[in-house]
Amino acid sequence: MVEMFIRRPVLSLVISLLLTLLGILALTSLPITQFPDIVPPSVVVTARYTGANAEVCAKAVATPIERAINGVPGMTAMQSVSTNNGVTLIQVFFEVGTDPDLAAVNVQNRVTTTLDELPEEVIKAGVTTEKEVNSMLLYLNLTSTDPSADEEFIYNFADINLLQELKRIEGVGYAEIMGAKDYAMRVWLKPEKLLAYEVGTEEIVATLRSQNLEAAPGKIGESSGRGEPSMQYVLRYGGKFFTQEQYENIVIRANEDGSVLRLKDIADIEFGALSYGMSSKTDGRPSASIMLKQRPGSNARDVINNIKERMAELKESSFPPGMEYNYAYDVSRFLDASIKEVLKTLIEAFLLVFLVVFIFLQDWRSTLIPALAVPVALISTLAFMQMLGFSINLLTLFALVLAIGIVVDNAIVVVEAVHVKIHQKHMPPMEATIEAMKEISGAIIAITLVMSAVFVPVSFLSGPVGVFYRQFSLTLAISIVISGINALTLTPALCALLLRHTHIDKRSFLGKFFGKFNNRYHQLEMGYKGVLGKIAPKRGLTTGILALFFLLTWGAAAVLPGGFIPTEDQGMIYVNITTPPGATMERTEKVLDEVQRIASAMPQVENVTTLAGYSLLTETAGASYGMGMIGLKPWDDREEKVPQLMELLRSKTAHLKDAAIEFFPPPAVPGFGNASGFEFRLLDKSGTANLNRMAEVSDSLLAALRQSPVIGAAFTNFDPSFPQYMLHVNQDLAAAKGVSIDNAMSNLQTLIGSYYATNFIRFGLMYKVMVQALPEYRQHPEDILKLYTKNDKGEMVSYASFMSIERVFGPEQLTRYNMYNSALITGDAATGSSSAEAIAAIAETAEKVLPRGYDFEFSGMTREQVLAGNEAIYIFVLCLIFVYLLLSAQYESFLLPLPVLLSLPTGIFGSFFFLWVLGLENNIYAQVALVMLIGLLGKNAILVVEFALQRQKEGVSELKAAMEGAVSRLRPILMTSFAFIAGLLPLVLANGAGELGNKSIGVAAAGGMLTGTVFGLLIIPGLFVIFASPGRRKRLKALQKQRTAKTYHYE
Repeated sequence: MVEMFIRRPVLSLVISLLLTLLGILALTSLPITQFPDIVPPSVVVTARYTGANAEVCAKAVATPIERAINGVPGMTAMQSVSTNNGVTLIQVFFEVGTDPDLAAVNVQNRVTTTLDELPEEVIKAGVTTEKEVNSMLLYLNLTSTDPSADEEFIYNFADINLLQELKRIEGVGYAEIMGAKDYAMRVWLKPEKLLAYEVGTEEIVATLRSQNLEAAPGKIGESSGRGEPSMQYVLRYGGKFFTQEQYENIVIRANEDGSVLRLKDIADIEFGALSYGMSSKTDGRPSASIMLKQRPGSNARDVINNIKERMAELKESSFPPGMEYNYAYDVSRFLDASIKEVLKTLIEAFLLVFLVVFIFLQDWRSTLIPALAVPVALISTLAFMQMLGFSINLLTLFALVLAIGIVVDNAIVVVEAVHVKIHQKHMPPMEATIEAMKEISGAIIAITLVMSAVFVPVSFLSGPVGVFYRQFSLTLAISIVISGINALTLTPALCALLLRHTHIDKRSFLGKFFGKFNNRYHQLEMGYKGVLGKIAPKRGLTTGILALFFLLTWGAAAVLPGGFIPTEDQGMIYVNITTPPGATMERTEKVLDEVQRIASAMPQVENVTTLAGYSLLTETAGASYGMGMIGLKPWDDREEKVPQLMELLRSKTAHLKDAAIEFFPPPAVPGFGNASGFEFRLLDKSGTANLNRMAEVSDSLLAALRQSPVIGAAFTNFDPSFPQYMLHVNQDLAAAKGVSIDNAMSNLQTLIGSYYATNFIRFGLMYKVMVQALPEYRQHPEDILKLYTKNDKGEMVSYASFMSIERVFGPEQLTRYNMYNSALITGDAATGSSSAEAIAAIAETAEKVLPRGYDFEFSGMTREQVLAGNEAIYIFVLCLIFVYLLLSAQYESFLLPLPVLLSLPTGIFGSFFFLWVLGLENNIYAQVALVMLIGLLGKNAILVVEFALQRQKEGVSELKAAMEGAVSRLRPILMTSFAFIAGLLPLVLANGAGELGNKSIGVAAAGGMLTGTVFGLLIIPGLFVIFASPGRRKRLKALQKQRTAKTYHYE
């Protein structure tokens, strides 16, 4: 079969060209993302209960909806956040692989069943259910140099002119303006005028609803089958009011004397903002910040380019003078920089690999053949990636970088074998190729099967870790299989066409260099032979060395810190600010302004975006919360990394005592929480719902955690000590005065909390009409007692006559996790400690500190890390079993694969040792490299064992066969191993974007390959002697039996 491809080079070339062409076609349509879709899908349910506090929202809104949703198919966890702004946000998480659209429909169906249990105001405002889009693309800031353009104008300019355009761009899954400065018609009531005219708020709301409406009067003169009208006319009504004047002139009441009471007589009307609870700024100027997220399956780079093009067009066509925009966060910066680094690595690895091959083969023609095999294998892999639904991401790109060294292996084995036939046996290229392929075809098939089989078990893993491993390992396995096909088709055909018996002038520079290299190599070979002669015959020494490496590997694994996905320098620092309980948004804004001023003065900072009144960690509004995004200059323009800059910022803001200020990097994987580091939930399972007791438990747990040397920082937003006032209604007095408590509370909700009465359309968008008392009538708690409500006789009754107020304390927001009251605790590991150590410390501390009735649960990325647990060990064992079974089938022996597998600890120790020396973690990238090492080091051992078996069949002793096998295969093993290590050097020396991932995978693979090759070559022959002997004895006994049987038969 192989001979046909050698004799028909055009056929071989066409097969490779077709595969390459398919790869090029796939390249144009493959999506580009930072990571594969590893974030579990989630669905968000949002409900608004205007005027309600956090506890009311939790009881009246969150609890019934949670009860209905609980147990929806595929659900893994559920969390809800209820705030004093009347907003309830319920997030339902699903297993990876669940269809997000189906999940959203299932949740929506469950929510629908509970609508009749919710307050009327909540149903009227609307309960929305939508799937969450996790991959943030851009954070776009719109500002103006025009002093008259305030935040309200900028916000609504963006809402009217930009938002709809951006939402229509292909690939945009989510586009929203941060904040709530939408236009609204504000009806500011004057309570003393209401008292004077004896008007209740319910009358105003009812009037607004009855007079502000769209009507459908129909047609006049319409045919009816009776009579013959000659004309028909459409009747029109002006519809809903949309100007300030129209609302001012709404008639509330007609008096008996013919006069009318208009809305402007008892209220100020203003076309203002829906909410004044948030303030957005960019570099200290008012701004509107638009958050844009990517739809799954789209190409991040293309979507971002399309957004930028559309923004440039809109600026030209519709921006008013002075209006500007910038990007506070742009994922393409990190993505492009990371991909650029990996592509640069790809080219550097390519050049380094062929430098090594050229030094060993010492012939340009021989070097050219493996050089052609690499692009064919790598580009062809893209076609299969598309078939499997993969994307071009950091994982698949890493796989392609590592594939260079592996793909070259098969080509080198072929070229080296043909090289030997041409140079030592002086055969013509065609015959030399056919002869060589007869000898090594079996070994190539075995190596290809073993190396791709290593990655097959990995593809069956589930969860986010499974997706991570799967995309990497299957990409690598595909490229290995294609390189195996190449090695049996294109490579031998090129060998027959291109290879010649060449002589290099020994006096030339190259001649002298190769002469010295060959002398050194010969000395190395003889030295290796001498060392083998001392080790291989002594079984005890081989066993001792093997035991030592097992011990060293165990020790290295124990001291090497564990990790999950490293937190990279993404060119962004997040800020979360919490001012004291009861602080106003204006107070929070002052602290943010100071942080912005400090950060902007730093030379490494490019821009600073702040949003007062919003918590980044819980994604909810609250006056005492604030967030900021500090955009850093590109990696090449600054020397300091994110951790150093965060330390600098902490020291520069240490004097700001009016708020707790936290700096942290963005999450390692977008969608897994809102910050990097660990996160877990303290759960109250006691059933008492005592928030003060929970705060005590939370504080004691945090205090204990901060004592741990492995915890760098730990904090929580849970605080039930926000100042509040309890309203005590004397029901007897209320009844005596004819006051309904329902009416009294509704009246307060309108006057104090604001009430959504009706709506209207203007500028093509729908806006709300909000009714509320003027701010000066609701500044102080005592102002409540100065207000009046209407009784059942239409009289105005003072609240002071039946109500009293008491100062109490309660939470700003209430978080529930899996239907238990919870406190979200976040933080990060201390410098020099790993996330795995931090997780162990949390579990240990919680075990000691938490009282009965309280528990904790990890969430977000930390949950995935805990669930992954020892998965790496299982994967490793599974891969070993696969390789063992394959080799057993090939060698027809259960013992002969053992020399291959038992040589692996030499490489694993090297990986762990070099990771530990360079201060890296045993994270998911390092674990991926270890799985790959099974195949690579196994390949080296296979080359030795295959040759030794051939010599053994020729009647040579185990020891001699093992030593000859090791010495004869030394050159191709060293060549392929050093070519692979050379290909990894750019990753080992990586800097800038994606540095930690590059280094982890590079150091683990290169370190393991180095020690595995050096020490593996010393013990593999000795192991072959140990495990081949029983097989030889069995074969000798069988042979003796056959001879005895023949003799007996002859007699």
